[in-house]
Amino acid sequence: MTSISQSADTAYVPIWRVRLNLLLRGMKTNWAMFAENPIGLIGLGLIIFFGLFALAQPILIDTVWKPSVYDPVSGYDIEIAYHPSPPSARHLLGTDPLGRDILSQLMYSTRFEFALGLISAIVTVLIATTIGAVSAYYGGIIDTLLMRFVDLIIMVPFLPILIVLSALMAIGMIQLALVIGILSGFGGTAIVIKSQALTIKVKPYIEAARIAGGGDRHIIFKHMVPNLMPISLLYMMFVVTGAIFSEAVLSFFGLTEIDMSWGLMINTTQVFGYLLRFDTWYLLIPASLAITLLCAAFYLVGRALDEVVNPRLRQR
Repeated sequence: MTSISQSADTAYVPIWRVRLNLLLRGMKTNWAMFAENPIGLIGLGLIIFFGLFALAQPILIDTVWKPSVYDPVSGYDIEIAYHPSPPSARHLLGTDPLGRDILSQLMYSTRFEFALGLISAIVTVLIATTIGAVSAYYGGIIDTLLMRFVDLIIMVPFLPILIVLSALMAIGMIQLALVIGILSGFGGTAIVIKSQALTIKVKPYIEAARIAGGGDRHIIFKHMVPNLMPISLLYMMFVVTGAIFSEAVLSFFGLTEIDMSWGLMINTTQVFGYLLRFDTWYLLIPASLAITLLCAAFYLVGRALDEVVNPRLRQR
């Protein structure tokens, strides 16, 4: 009798450990598939580079750079007679027409571009996943009302909405991220996630949960939403790209209240009349290249994740 109870205790494994092992095994398998795609690795490498690039700016300000000279918003180098000045040993990417270091501006802005993209993506995923799951699960009038509202948001051009809102209210980084996230969440992402939710709704484990007494809320948020997370994560990558691009456009036209961003750097170049001058390339190229590379990085990672999430795209 004692040996039987001891073997039973030995065989018992906590449920959290089982789930953790399954999660780690799934992550390992997905990473192996992701790593097979070179464009995904290139995009991930660029994202890591920009992340380190952003983290380096406050460290340099605290250790090497003088804040009065290299502050991205209020810095000014009085030792240089004329601004903008070309790249030099003192300013690796030169200075802008207001005497501020361009490299410091570029690094400082990277943090806010990441924050903008991350907040927008999280808001989008929360809204789109909830709408998609609820619409697919209930159907009927609830599905009709939610999808017609989504269609209405899709019909209205994205940038004009942001331009009108910027004229009506002061838009900072947080406000812009929330607006982009809400518009994207009620946009096409919700339709894609709803289509995936419809396939999950008819799975046997959904019916088993219903027979076991699970309520609607339990089934939606405990069974449907977790299984929608992979495709939601995929669309997070594309939302980040759209958010960075939208901020650059609005800042270029001077429609935001952001202290410093890549779009605002280009706006300063345009306001002072240096936009189309080849001799001051250092005012335009760094910010433009940063926008292009970071947007491309998230897009490439999204395309690689698409092959992981969608079995039909896997080359096996």
